[in-house]
Amino acid sequence: MIKYAISTVLLLAWSIHVNAQQQFEYKLLATNRTTTMEKEMNEAAAEGFRFREVMSGETAFGGDEALVVMAREVDAKHSARYEYRLLATTKTSTMQKELQAAGDAGFEHCGVSVFKKTLGVEVMVILERDREAKPQLWEYRLLATKKTSTMQKEMKEAATQGYQFVGFSTGSTFFGGNEVVTIMRRPRGPAAER
Repeated sequence: MIKYAISTVLLLAWSIHVNAQQQFEYKLLATNRTTTMEKEMNEAAAEGFRFREVMSGETAFGGDEALVVMAREVDAKHSARYEYRLLATTKTSTMQKELQAAGDAGFEHCGVSVFKKTLGVEVMVILERDREAKPQLWEYRLLATKKTSTMQKEMKEAATQGYQFVGFSTGSTFFGGNEVVTIMRRPRGPAAER
């Protein structure tokens, strides 16, 4: 019994050591065009990279840029498992339609940012689809308002209908002015059940 316990402890210690040694490699994507970003994300995904974080802002030499970090495990088998869709628009009504179309295609929200352009600001949403798993389909709801008290009320109402919070951002959009934009979703069955 003691020999078995010692073997288990040694195996556990070895496992912890291996996990501590596990390393990742990262790819930083930066562009001032959102259409370019989607293409670059899917090229990185084809090499086994997966989305980790998005933000946008002014960089020293690039001006206003969208920045995405993608990562993959070093020495792991790399496959083109994930696919990405990037939505960017100045109109919240357009974003709602595009977000739902992506949800209907099995894409899931994984990041949101506000991207400054020459003519205003776009809300930028990144969605991911796992090609190896049966997709969970989502019904999305985009909430946009200028007042945080109104947003609180709208979020509470959406929550009573089964929607869950997945992301939000704030910025000055071309049509709405300064707005808080919140993305919520609730699961739904396969397309055949709709």
